[in-house]
Amino acid sequence: MLVTLSFYLLAFVAISSALMVVMSRNPVHSVMFLIVTFFSAAGLFLLMGAEFLALLLVMVYVGAVAVLFLFVVMMLDVDFVELKQGFLQYLPFGFVLAVILLAEMVMVGAAYFFGESEKLAIYNDEKSNLERIGEVLYTDYAFFFEAAGLVLLIALIGAVVLTLRTREGVRKQDAHTQISRTRDEAIEMVDLPSGEGVG
Repeated sequence: MLVTLSFYLLAFVAISSALMVVMSRNPVHSVMFLIVTFFSAAGLFLLMGAEFLALLLVMVYVGAVAVLFLFVVMMLDVDFVELKQGFLQYLPFGFVLAVILLAEMVMVGAAYFFGESEKLAIYNDEKSNLERIGEVLYTDYAFFFEAAGLVLLIALIGAVVLTLRTREGVRKQDAHTQISRTRDEAIEMVDLPSGEGVG
């Protein structure tokens, strides 16, 4: 009963917050609802017995959302003084989301440790979920795994190109000029009279 109740609670919160990600007009609210969606999906994975997938979802996706939000803030050049002035109006909203996340964690923990959660691994041997995922990921889906890495590399290069700005008055390092200079360009011989130093 506890597992079923936890499943329906997590599924309802995940679907509702996913809809609010799209329907919310405030980008800050959208990011918060997206984090709630990821936490709810991680709770569903945990109920299925896929602890590694739940941990991966929280660590990678929630962390990536936070980094993406910081990246957008840096790109938009947000006025932090104006943002801090309306900080108190977001406290009730953040408190409600924190209570929802806490309730989800308590329900999932109780269902996982005290209920009979179905395990993802359906095999009779002693291999864990992590070993099973690794076997499938690096054998049957190795090409798609490498293609995903290539897509992420292209996205990283695109982000660097988009944020690269040329500013006037800023000295830049030119590696080609440094490497191609000769000894005569790099060293200046000065003949000083005896007993006199450089003033």
